Amino acid sequence: MSGSGTGAETGARSARAHALAVLRIRSRALAVALLPAAGAVVLLVGGSTGHLPGGGWDLARRVLAPVAVLVLLAAAGVALVIARARPAMSPTVPVAEDAAPDLYRMVRDLADRLGVPAPSAIALTPDCDSWLEDRTHPAHGRPPPAEERGDIAGAGRPARARTAAPVLVIGSPFLWWMRVGELRAVLAPVVAGTGPSAHPDIAAARRFVRGLDAAVAVTSAPGRPAVVRGMLAGAGWVTRLLLRGCRGHAAEMERGVAAAAAERAQAVDYGQRIVAQEQVGLAYAGWDRLLTRVALPAWRMGRWPSRLSAGVVAALTELSRRDRLAEGFASRLGERPACDLLEEPGTMDEATSLLAARLFHGGPAETGPDWLPVHWGDYPEEVVDRKWRTDAARLHRVLDVLHVPPAPGDAPSLSRVLTHLTTPAPSPADAGEEPTDPIRSSAAVAASAVAASALAPGDAGADDEDPTPTTPQSADLAARLSAEVGREEAAAASGPRGTAPRRDEHALPLFPLQPPRTARELLADHITAMVCCTAMDTAGATPGLDWLDGPTLLLGGGRAGDLSSQVLTLIEDGDPSPLRQWLARQGIRPEKPVRLV
Repeated sequence: MSGSGTGAETGARSARAHALAVLRIRSRALAVALLPAAGAVVLLVGGSTGHLPGGGWDLARRVLAPVAVLVLLAAAGVALVIARARPAMSPTVPVAEDAAPDLYRMVRDLADRLGVPAPSAIALTPDCDSWLEDRTHPAHGRPPPAEERGDIAGAGRPARARTAAPVLVIGSPFLWWMRVGELRAVLAPVVAGTGPSAHPDIAAARRFVRGLDAAVAVTSAPGRPAVVRGMLAGAGWVTRLLLRGCRGHAAEMERGVAAAAAERAQAVDYGQRIVAQEQVGLAYAGWDRLLTRVALPAWRMGRWPSRLSAGVVAALTELSRRDRLAEGFASRLGERPACDLLEEPGTMDEATSLLAARLFHGGPAETGPDWLPVHWGDYPEEVVDRKWRTDAARLHRVLDVLHVPPAPGDAPSLSRVLTHLTTPAPSPADAGEEPTDPIRSSAAVAASAVAASALAPGDAGADDEDPTPTTPQSADLAARLSAEVGREEAAAASGPRGTAPRRDEHALPLFPLQPPRTARELLADHITAMVCCTAMDTAGATPGLDWLDGPTLLLGGGRAGDLSSQVLTLIEDGDPSPLRQWLARQGIRPEKPVRLV
């Protein structure tokens, strides 16, 4: 305990020392702004009292007075920009106390045990992280209730000032996956940070730095008229200069705050925290798989899963069952889950799920005809089946553009795709044309596809430098598919669904989960979709949901495997034999027509 207290005091002293250094930079900037005015006042007073007579002093007064006025006006403008700039706030879902009284009670008990002020409020974030966030900047216009300042060193000195406590932001996957004791242990070092945050010097230094950072963003924002940009250029130069001067001290201040909070939390649930940290890593792995494999396909189809946090529990349960990553898994499930601390977990889950879609995919803030929630029970029909049939329809539209002969009966079928990808392309000599390099030609088409897809903020893209070998037919088809997807994404971005969130002044930043898919990946996805549609329409297969891998094909009640390797052999080597053998084993008839959207 004594070692912990010593470490907390050391971190607190370091944090306060660097906070004072930041405040001294602020004071020096103010002094520089007031210096010409002070000199002008001295000269004017000296002239009026007869202490500074003469032509030289009169000239100095006439020169310095206008300069002082200009400097004061410029300083006032810079101060106004800093004061009115809105520091960035993390997009979160607020949790009212009446919606989670048990959660608030647990956090307050934890703060009392740590000897720090309780957070002013609680919010959820769709991510595997937790932190404290100060939301008391005047530009936000709604400072939370003030809390008594706690001493960061824990020396027991009485509070001398009042300042607002920060908001506690909790990762929603933690609430659903962790038990109550584990969540308490994970939050202990975070809540301990309210002590340093309540110190007036540290709070003032943080507000100053956050104001400078917000002002830099305001002065560098694009799309402003030339006159406004010129007026903000000077303010931007000053704020950047001040921010560079504060950066080192601000970083050291935050390190001291973190050290003080971590040392203070050592005495609380230490053994439980070791176990909880293992669950943090497991939650992050399951959350990442759920978002990229399960949520992303739904978002691309205009559907957003409304129970993502509950889904991460299912994903982690499946992960633990398959790989036995969670020791003592069965025993911990008998403990109370942390989501029981919420009065209506389903409502909170839905709100954080919609926020996740907005953050990671750029979806609208509200539901609409093209942006609907989907429950897990409806996911196979609403997302998986629709996705496969949409991709298959797009594949056949591109084949129509390429003038690929239709299958007998003029109905879309898998045989049409296989025939096109395995039929040798006619040589230029046979076509009476000048010889060209087919790989170079397909690369040129892929390059044009990149240009088309660059117009879209979505996930379509082409990579004409993909080192993976492909046949000329598959390369050309992949490039044209990529261009088609790019055009569709560009059209969606120019419509109401694509532009509405971006026009909102409070539009959220976009954090894409994955880089754009290459043209080859798009081709593999579309061929796989065509195979799955054929299996559903000719062999009684059904769409399914795998919690770790996303959309899956169910044949005879079991998951169909080894399909991806057969598709890649077709794309890379132009050899349909492995895929045809797989289709025959499963009773799938590629010559039969399929239903498209």
